[in-house]
Amino acid sequence: MLAARFADGSLLLGIVALIGAEALLLLYLWYARGVGLAPRAWVGNLVSGALLMMAVRSALLDQPWILVAFWLLSALFAHLLDAFARWGARPAPAEPA
Repeated sequence: MLAARFADGSLLLGIVALIGAEALLLLYLWYARGVGLAPRAWVGNLVSGALLMMAVRSALLDQPWILVAFWLLSALFAHLLDAFARWGARPAPAEPA
């Protein structure tokens, strides 16, 4: 059963859906409740992970190599944007008590 879902790609689409649900929950917590991490801290990571899942799905479904390459390249760009966004970010120094 699990092997069949993996082979037809539906398991990976489920993982991508869970990533989307996680993003919605984190956005809700940040904007409605004022708790959690700012979206800038995690959105690039989630997007690159979802794109990697799509690349694995494309490879499993034996789709054209150009589509697999597209997903991988998109994941790379998302990762690089995330890395550059974090590059200059430093934690604020602790205030002496």
